[in-house]
Amino acid sequence: MNGKGPEDARDPAAPPALEWKFAQVFGERTAGEEVQEVDIISAIEFDKSGDHLATGDRGGRVVLFERTDVRAHGCRRDLERLDYPVSRHPEFRYQTEFQSHEPEFDYLKSLEIEEKINKIRWCQTANSALFLLSTNDKTIKFWKVQEKKVKRISEMNLDPSQAGGNDSSASSSTAGPRACLPNGGCSYNYMCNDFSFPPGGFPSLRLPVVVAGQETSLVAKCRRIYAHAHDYHINSISNNSDGETFISADDLRINLWNLEISNQSFNIVDVKPANMEDLTEVITSAEFHPTHCNTLAYSSSKGSIRLLDLRQSALCDNHSQLFEEHEASSSRSFFTEIIASISDIKFGKDGRHILSRDYMTLKLWDINMDSRPVATFQVHEYLRPKLCDLYENDSIFDKFECCLSGDGLRVATGSYSNLFRVFGCVAGSTEAMTLEASKNPMRRQVQSPARTARSLSSLTRVVRRDQPVAGAESPGIDANGNSYDFTTKLLHLAWHPTENSIACAAANSLYMYYA
Repeated sequence: MNGKGPEDARDPAAPPALEWKFAQVFGERTAGEEVQEVDIISAIEFDKSGDHLATGDRGGRVVLFERTDVRAHGCRRDLERLDYPVSRHPEFRYQTEFQSHEPEFDYLKSLEIEEKINKIRWCQTANSALFLLSTNDKTIKFWKVQEKKVKRISEMNLDPSQAGGNDSSASSSTAGPRACLPNGGCSYNYMCNDFSFPPGGFPSLRLPVVVAGQETSLVAKCRRIYAHAHDYHINSISNNSDGETFISADDLRINLWNLEISNQSFNIVDVKPANMEDLTEVITSAEFHPTHCNTLAYSSSKGSIRLLDLRQSALCDNHSQLFEEHEASSSRSFFTEIIASISDIKFGKDGRHILSRDYMTLKLWDINMDSRPVATFQVHEYLRPKLCDLYENDSIFDKFECCLSGDGLRVATGSYSNLFRVFGCVAGSTEAMTLEASKNPMRRQVQSPARTARSLSSLTRVVRRDQPVAGAESPGIDANGNSYDFTTKLLHLAWHPTENSIACAAANSLYMYYA
C-alpha cells in the first residue's frame, strides 16, 4: 500500500481556489412545480473514463447520460496533441433509461420492498457495451446496455394478382369466406357454414422481409440477478479491481460475489451477535481498494473505519487496521454516537487515502496513519446548537455522500438548502467553498479561513477547515447568514474522475458544474 499522498507528490504551494461555473441541468423544476416522490434522484455515478454518467431514482429507474463535447472535437487522443486547451466545458446528453427495479413484497416477513435505487456501480466495458450494477434494498442486478440496429420491414412481397384493390372479383371475395390479404395470402372464415377447401390447395405462405437498417437504439438487458443474500437493507455495493468480483453490504454482513455466479455468494464479514440485544454498531458503508483486489474497507455507526485483507482469512472477523478518532469523554452527549456515525466512505484514486463523511464533518485518512485523520473539514458545525431539533425531525439521520477529485487535491460533500461544500485538502490550502445547486452556484459562496489544528510534519499534518458560526444561535440561519431548509437536502454527488466537474442531485434535478 505504498504510494505518494497529496503532500508528497505536489509543490508545497497550495493550488488556488477554483471558480465553479454552471454547466448543465437535467430535469429542472419550474417555480411552484411539485416534485413526485418517484422522480427524486437517489444515486449518481461516473464511469472510470468520465464519458458516461448514471443516475438512479426512487422509482427504480436508471438514467444514462453520455458526454458529447469530446466527440465534437474529435477523439481524446487528438485533443491531447493540441497545443491549446479546449475551452468548452464538459457537456452531457441524455442517452437512455430503463426500469431497473420494481416494488416487491416479502411475504415471509410481511414487508414491502421499495424499488428505490440505493447504489449504482459501473463495471468494465466490453465489445462497445456498457455494464453496470444497480441495487435496491434487497436485490442487485447486473445490466448490459448495448446499441442494437433497428430492424424494419423493407417489403411485404405483394402479389399483384391477389392484391388488386380495384379487381371486382377481389372485392366481391372479401364478402365471402375467403378474403385476400395485402401480402398476397388469403384468410378463410372457418366458422362460415358454406366454407369449402379452396381448389388447388392453399396458396404459398408469403413472409415479409425484415432487414437491419443504419439506425441504432440502446437496449438494456438484465444479465443476472443477485438476490436472497441479505436479511437487512443493502447500503453499499463496490466493484473489485480484478473485474470479476464485487461486494454488497447491509447493516450486519458483507458478501463477496462473482459477477458470473448469481446463485452463490461468500459471507466475508458478519458482525451480528448471538444475542441481538448485544448489538452495539452496524455497517454503514463498504468500499474496495481501487487497485489492490485483496483490500477493502468498511465504516460503522460508531465512527470507525476497518481495513480488511482478504488474504488473511476467508471470514474477515479481524481487521488489519482500525481508523477512529476518540472524542474526549467530557464533551460526550446523547447525540455523540448519532453524529459520529459514518454515512459514506471513498478511497482516493491513489489508494492511500480514505475520505469519510459523518453528520458534522468530512475526514481524510491516510492508511499509513490510523491514529487520527490527516485533515478534518467542518460541514455542519453551525448546526450543533440545533441537534435536539434535528433529532426530533429525524434530519440528524440523513446520510450525506462524499467524493474526491481525481487528482486528490479537493473533496466535496452535500448539505441542506441544496448546498454543497468543496474543500482543498492539500497542506496549507484555505479553500473552503459553499456552493448552491442552482444556475448560479457561487450565489452563496463564502471563503472560510482555515486554521491548523496541530503542528505536525508535512506527512501527518492535520488541517481543519472551520466555518464561522455566526448566526448559528438564530433558528433557520446557517453559517453564511443564509436561511437553511431541512426539506431540501443535497445527499448525492459525484466528482468527474479526470476533470474538475461535479454532478449533484437536488430532488429530481441533476446539476452539473465545472471549474
